[in-house]
Amino acid sequence: MDLKSNSELTLLLDGTPLRLPDPAHTMTVLIELPPGDSGSPPHRHSGPVYGYMIEGEMLFELEGEPERVIRAGEAFWEPGGDVIHYQAANNLSDRWSRFVVVMFCVPGEPMLTYVDDEELAARRDRRAPRPS
Repeated sequence: MDLKSNSELTLLLDGTPLRLPDPAHTMTVLIELPPGDSGSPPHRHSGPVYGYMIEGEMLFELEGEPERVIRAGEAFWEPGGDVIHYQAANNLSDRWSRFVVVMFCVPGEPMLTYVDDEELAARRDRRAPRPS
């Protein structure tokens, strides 16, 4: 029996998570953003999130990092925990953008918690400078 495969493996993202919830619950989710959609309001996740952009472009911003564009075929991650996730918006006004995420969350806690205006104001010094 020939156990050789003709499959190809391409490394998209490599790293060590800062922390995983113990115990952890895992979810895999497809997120679809209509053209020009701003995505979820600022929020945080109870654990790390790993993603892959299937189609389109996403404007992505985490607390302490400048916003950046993630394009189809690129992978991304965020540490979760106390870090605010400011943006995951469709960067295209004429096409849908789609991505898949694998999320590790604390069992019994919401995976996504919205951040209120008061906390955003109190932590504004942690946000990277915005493009003009």
